Amino acid sequence: MLSAVNAFFRLEAASGILLIFAALFAVVLANSPLSHYYDLLLDTPVEVRVGAIEIAKPLLLWINDGLMAVFFFIVGLELKREVREGELASMQAIALPAFGALGGMIVPAVIYILMNRHDPIVLQGWAIPTATDIAFALAILTLLGKRVPLALKTFLVSLAIFDDIGAIIIIAIFYTSNISTISLVIGAACLAVLALLNRINVYRLTPYLLVGLIMWVAVLKSGVHATLAGVLLALFIPLAPDPRSDRSPLKDLERDLHAVVAFVILPLFAFFNSGLDLTEVGVEQLLHPATIGVALGLFVGKQLGVFTFAWLAVKAGLARLPGSVNWRHIYGASLLCGIGFTMSLFIGSLAFEGSRDNFLFDERLGIIAASTLSAVCGYLWLNRVLGKANTG
Repeated sequence: MLSAVNAFFRLEAASGILLIFAALFAVVLANSPLSHYYDLLLDTPVEVRVGAIEIAKPLLLWINDGLMAVFFFIVGLELKREVREGELASMQAIALPAFGALGGMIVPAVIYILMNRHDPIVLQGWAIPTATDIAFALAILTLLGKRVPLALKTFLVSLAIFDDIGAIIIIAIFYTSNISTISLVIGAACLAVLALLNRINVYRLTPYLLVGLIMWVAVLKSGVHATLAGVLLALFIPLAPDPRSDRSPLKDLERDLHAVVAFVILPLFAFFNSGLDLTEVGVEQLLHPATIGVALGLFVGKQLGVFTFAWLAVKAGLARLPGSVNWRHIYGASLLCGIGFTMSLFIGSLAFEGSRDNFLFDERLGIIAASTLSAVCGYLWLNRVLGKANTG
């Protein structure tokens, strides 16, 4: 049994599989006699107080504001490493996924806006279909085995990084409220301390993490979404090896946190945010412009935006197609980009936080439907295309 468990967690697709089971378990609970206890768990009050500083939130928001900050922290670590010495270190290498990611954000947003332009409240969810869930997408690629060209996987991962950058910018600009100047000043002071630590070549992680925790509280209290503190902290973690141990603090931290994020934080987020009550879902909810806008934005907008912008970039001479990848492969990856799930759920929670009960729709309907359809279609397309490629 232990050997089987260890083998599962070594699978590249394991995190995606756990996400699926966590989401399905949440849906089952939300539609069972235990649904009341599921709701109680989400609304469980959790309070932390240090002197006059108090953070009191339901457990759901501790997951979304706290644990997801750790997720964005590891995204920031990965981004810094890739830009400095990885796949994003070369302008020629980043052009194709960068243009694909740009199209994959613009076209879905336009589709959603066109369908909901007459309702200013529902229009707040325009960014929901702009996100890609890399864990799910890579899980689908892994199911196709060694037939997947390495360049195609690199394209998808790089695109997802740019997608995450776009999500960070969108959250910072469009999903902030009631800005507290004092808290922002404290957060800025923390950034200055982090920059100083990096400048004087402090390699121990403890000072960075302590200042980062203070910054997270300040950003949380400022009105800017607290997950941004995770990204900002990551940018100051030293990438260069510590002269005393010849080990990179950033790479060590990224490696240590990877399993925690993939196998604990993201499944917990999926479980707490996917509990969709289907017992009262009717035609009105299914056909609501917001639900359709999210579904069409993810399934149609993502594949259309990613593929079209990538094709235009190559034709304009701004990017090049890797030798082992053809346009059928790129279209398959574009289909997989329609799997929004984790990030789409997260942006949806920001867009309609505290007001879902006032609407005749639930954006999660569109997210789950479109993500499922994109996963199935992406797998079937790539399975067919890669199979033909191997047989000549």
